[in-house]
Amino acid sequence: MTTESAEIRPRTAARLCAVQALYQIEIRGGAAESTIAEFLEHRLGEPIGGIDYSNTDIAMFGRLVRGVCCNCAQLDSLIAGALTEEWKVARLNHLLRVALRAGAYELLHAPDVPLRVVINEYVDIAHGFFEGREPGLLNGILDRLGHLLRTAEQEQQGERADTP
Repeated sequence: MTTESAEIRPRTAARLCAVQALYQIEIRGGAAESTIAEFLEHRLGEPIGGIDYSNTDIAMFGRLVRGVCCNCAQLDSLIAGALTEEWKVARLNHLLRVALRAGAYELLHAPDVPLRVVINEYVDIAHGFFEGREPGLLNGILDRLGHLLRTAEQEQQGERADTP
C-alpha cells in the first residue's frame, strides 16, 4: 500500500467535493454557506482517502454547492422528467440524487463545459461510490437531460459526426 495521494484535476476535485458537501446537507441538513465553510476549513487542501484535494477549484466548488441548494426544486423537476413513471426523485439514493442535481445544475448553468465532460465527470464520481447499476442510471438521466437542455450542442456534435 502506498502512502502517496493521487492528485486530481482542480475541477474534478471541485465536483467530487461538491457532491460530498451536498450529500452532507441532504443527510444532516444545514445551509450551503456553513457547509462550504466547513469544507474549506477542514477538508479541502489536504489529502483525504488517498486523494489530494490541495488543488481544488474552490470557486467552482462554492458555485456548485450554492447553485444546487438555491435551485433544488427546479433541478428535481428536471430530473423527475427524465425518470420513468414508476421512479420518483425521492426514491433515489441520497448520494445518487445529489450527484444528479449537481450534474443537472452544470448542464443548465455551465454552458462552457461540454455535455460529455459533465456526464463523464459525474459518472466517474458515481463509480467511486457505487458498484452496482447507479453509475449507468446517472449516465442515462444526465444524457436525457443533456438532450433536452443542450439541443444546439447535440446538433453541432451530430454535424461533426457526419463530416468525413
